Amino acid sequence: MDTMAPTRPALRRTRRILLTAGPDAAAKARRHVRAALYAWDVPVEPTIAALLTSELVTNAIRHEAGETVMLAISCACGQFRVDVHDTSCFLPIPVHGPADAETGRGLMLVSSLSSQWGFYPTPAGKAVYFTLAY
Repeated sequence: MDTMAPTRPALRRTRRILLTAGPDAAAKARRHVRAALYAWDVPVEPTIAALLTSELVTNAIRHEAGETVMLAISCACGQFRVDVHDTSCFLPIPVHGPADAETGRGLMLVSSLSSQWGFYPTPAGKAVYFTLAY
């Protein structure tokens, strides 16, 4: 008799959380991402997912004047995805700064640790996302 390991259902799961722009927004976003990973039993490294989420939320708050950002967390078809929506129309640009710079390398980090990342326009501004494959 052949036995197979159980597979995760192809069910799409989503959460959308409105975050107030402020010093604790990134920490709240990290908690929501970790909670989703745990609740949905997603086999990705929670530390990496939280770090990349923190980068996107911090960028959204630092580079736009809105009072809130929207965190969208989803999981389907072997992909865990985080989108951060803001009201800025300025597109993210990875910066290749000096190695000793204290800021400016967040998108390079997102690019190197995620399966995929990108951005797209929204009616209210833009969204920046990353995916982690499992």
